[in-house]
Amino acid sequence: MIEVEVEVEDEAWLEALPEVEALVSRAVRAALDGEGEGAVTVLLADDEAIAELNARFRGRHSATNVLSFPAAQTAAPHLGDIALALGVCSAEAVAQSKPLAHHLQHLVAHGALHLVGFDHQSDDEAEAMEMRERVVLAGLGVPDPYASDNSPADAQS
Repeated sequence: MIEVEVEVEDEAWLEALPEVEALVSRAVRAALDGEGEGAVTVLLADDEAIAELNARFRGRHSATNVLSFPAAQTAAPHLGDIALALGVCSAEAVAQSKPLAHHLQHLVAHGALHLVGFDHQSDDEAEAMEMRERVVLAGLGVPDPYASDNSPADAQS
């Protein structure tokens, strides 16, 4: 079983999506279905907090939508942490004409897949990861985020 802890650091997430914790938990569990057991912590923060994490861990001095931090293998059963920036996620959802809830679940699933080794450094890896995301999101009732020209090349983790 996958345990999910959601930490809402920026209360604006709850104002934007009162059911945010349930949306996040369902997306993590759906993405990691069949990946064994473990725990995932998801931080819902503002852009400033994510920009600080992005600078500290990736050397990029800006906010991004989602960051994934896989745990060291010795940290089992903790699989890792995911962090999301509300401002970036909201702006992307608007720009892509999709509900914030759908975009959030896509980014959470994307981040969760990174925790178990999925990546998108090569075309083959990206194709495999996108295929898995499509299946996960379909199970959540979220339309295919890659079906239109507005597909997110934004997911960075």
